[in-house]
Amino acid sequence: MTLEQLRIFVAVAEREHVTQAARALHITQSATSAAITALESRYATRLFDRIGRRIALTEAGRLFLVEARAVLARAAAAERVLVDLAGLKRGSLSIAASQTVASYWLPQVVERYRKRYPGIAIVQSIGNTEYVAGRVRDGLADLGFAEGEMIDGPALLATPVAEDELVLVVPKRHPWARRAPQSPEEIAAGPWVLREPGSGTRAIFEAALPKLGLAPGDLAVALEVPSNEAVRAAVEAGTGVTAISRLVVANALKAGTLAAVRLALPRRHFFLVQHRERYATKAAQAFVEMVAGRNP
Repeated sequence: MTLEQLRIFVAVAEREHVTQAARALHITQSATSAAITALESRYATRLFDRIGRRIALTEAGRLFLVEARAVLARAAAAERVLVDLAGLKRGSLSIAASQTVASYWLPQVVERYRKRYPGIAIVQSIGNTEYVAGRVRDGLADLGFAEGEMIDGPALLATPVAEDELVLVVPKRHPWARRAPQSPEEIAAGPWVLREPGSGTRAIFEAALPKLGLAPGDLAVALEVPSNEAVRAAVEAGTGVTAISRLVVANALKAGTLAAVRLALPRRHFFLVQHRERYATKAAQAFVEMVAGRNP
C-alpha cells in the first residue's frame, strides 16, 4: 500500500466518481481505476459497490476512508516539518474557510500574504462552519476561518479575529421595506430564505430568535440554500426575507435591489480555528501573525 494509492482512494471516495477523482488528481482514469483495483485485490476486500454506472462506498470502504485520511494527514504533517527547514521560501498552506469569510474578508489577507511569501502555495477550500471545524480537526487544513459560535471540542482553539454584522434584508417591494415588523407573529410569517443547517450565519440568527419572542421552528421557511449568493438572489427575486452578513448584501443595498429593516440582530465574530496539538508550520504562523496585525 502506497501513499499515492491512499490519495487516489480518498479522492474517489469523496466524490464517489472515478472520472472526477482522476481529473482532480491530474492522472488518467485508467491509473485511478488500477489503484483502486490493486487495493481491493491485495487485501481481498471490496471498497466500492458498482451500481450501474455509479459507485458507492461499502461499509469496509467507509471504515478505511477514516484511516486513509488520518495516514495522509500524518504524512502531510511530516512533510511540513521538513519544508519548514527551508524557512518561508517554499512550501504550502492549507486553509479552510466558511463562505462569508472566504468571499468577503479573507481575500485581502491572502493577497497580502501571497505578495510577502510568493514561494508558499495557498490551497483554500470552502464550506460551512461545521466543514471548517472538521477539516482542521482531521488535519486536512492548517488553519480555518469561520463565523459563528459552533466551533467547540477539546481539539480546537477558536480565536476571534474580526467582527461582522447580521442585517435583516427584504425585497424592495416587501411591506417591511416601509415598516418594520411589529410582533413576533409578523416576524415569523416572513417568509424566510435561510442558509442550510450547519451554517454559522444560520446558527447566529437562530440563537437571536428567543430575544424576539420566537423559536427556530416558528419561522415560515420558504427556501433553504447552501450559499450566501443564492440566499441574496432569492431575496432579490422576491422569494422571502433573510438575515445575512452586511458584507454579502452591501452592494445590493447600495443599488436599492434590497432594503435593510430596522431589527436588532447580533454582531458576530469571524474566528481563526487552529488545532491545539498539531504542529504549526512557519507558513501557518506567519499567516496568523498577519491576521493579528503583527506582520502587516
